[in-house]
Amino acid sequence: MKTNFFLVLLLTFCLNIFAQEQKMSASEIANFKATVEKETKNIKSLKTDFIQYKHLDFLSKDIETSGKMVFKAPNLLNWQYTKPYQYSIVFKNNKVYINDQGNKSTVDAKSKMFEKINKLIVGSVSGNMFDDKEFEISYFKSKEAYIAKLTPKTATIKKYIKQVDLYFPINDGTVSQVKLIEPSGDFTRIVFKNKQINAKIDDSAFTN
Repeated sequence: MKTNFFLVLLLTFCLNIFAQEQKMSASEIANFKATVEKETKNIKSLKTDFIQYKHLDFLSKDIETSGKMVFKAPNLLNWQYTKPYQYSIVFKNNKVYINDQGNKSTVDAKSKMFEKINKLIVGSVSGNMFDDKEFEISYFKSKEAYIAKLTPKTATIKKYIKQVDLYFPINDGTVSQVKLIEPSGDFTRIVFKNKQINAKIDDSAFTN
């Protein structure tokens, strides 16, 4: 009797796990991509708060940080951490400007890796990742969201990223959550909140 009970529990658990994510059909993928492209093509700017969770296997609790992100087309980006420390990264004019609690530095962003990081971040925010030839993309759905899973094809990116998951709420064509999985299995999960699309943003927002 106990054996049957535990078998039922196990089966129910497995069915629930399976039901959480399912592969999308070809028609669902086409409709999803069309919706996202329609929603994002007119995005000229975006402001959003974010909470970032860094998961490391050897820690019992994820490391939590938060801040604000500002994007202005075509490729101005300010990624600013405000809690528990002050740290910002600005992508502008093929350079990366870093401000680590007052300690400023500049890195040339013309290298392939920095170009890819910039494109990845901007693409993650705007959802414009579907034509990237350096990733294999698979599509899933759950009750709450559509999920695009990007697996890198090139050895250079594979050194740093195993997979990128982009989450799109069912009734929203813009990204609400990004999960970057490292080759080790550790991952960073970024949740966007309070998004403002096409709000007026002055270029001074990208002075670091």
